[in-house]
Amino acid sequence: MNDLRAAPPGRLLAHLTMISLFVRSLLFSLGMVLSTGICGLAITLGFFLPFVWRYRIAQFWSRFNIWWLRVSCRINYQVSGEEHIPDRPVIVMAKHQSTWETLFLHQYLPPVAWIVKRELLRIPFFGWALKLLRPIAIDRGASASAVKQVIRKGIAHLRHGQWVLIFPEGTRTAPGVRQRYHMGGAALAAHSRCPILPVAHNAGEFWPRRGFLKRPGTVQVVFGPLILSEGRSPQELNWMTETWIETTMTRIGRATAIASSPTGT
Repeated sequence: MNDLRAAPPGRLLAHLTMISLFVRSLLFSLGMVLSTGICGLAITLGFFLPFVWRYRIAQFWSRFNIWWLRVSCRINYQVSGEEHIPDRPVIVMAKHQSTWETLFLHQYLPPVAWIVKRELLRIPFFGWALKLLRPIAIDRGASASAVKQVIRKGIAHLRHGQWVLIFPEGTRTAPGVRQRYHMGGAALAAHSRCPILPVAHNAGEFWPRRGFLKRPGTVQVVFGPLILSEGRSPQELNWMTETWIETTMTRIGRATAIASSPTGT
């Protein structure tokens, strides 16, 4: 405490800011863990309920955590391009920077099927609840057949009216980092003839991957125009999706930098 009192005002303010970020992030994490346990148990015990009811419980979990994140960590969001969201099943291909977009897209869109690792379904309660939400579980170890698994299971979900959510980079990436876009989502679009709804956002600026501390701010979410799949190869669809997402990411990054500059210009 004496060291803090003797510290220059700027250093003291930095210390207080870090303490505030830590406390806020801790409060959010506690709320998320508690809500995950409660909702995971509710979904598991409600295995006999219709799918739509189980999914509503899961969406309540996502909405609660998005709300709690705003209250505890002051992270809000702003959406543009909502007019591009259709009223029919599509393949959602989104940038993957954080856990935030998983929560947001789950509560914002109609029922979606996530692409998940099969071993996640073995986790008590969380994995059991996830299985009851009809994800597309694949064996990532069998890389040669992973795309075939996505195509076969994805078409079945789309035919039953459930959207498919894919993070084409396969893993969370830091802001400004660009990973190779995998072909699974584009191949599914080509075979199913369903369009792709691309999504760009900058959630990683506020909730970094593998990061505990969360910075206050407003996540920019942009839904792009549908990319029609009929008559296009998986390679062309993948290129079109990547080009739109990464171009939009650059635009979002520039806008964020201008807004956060001292002069705002």
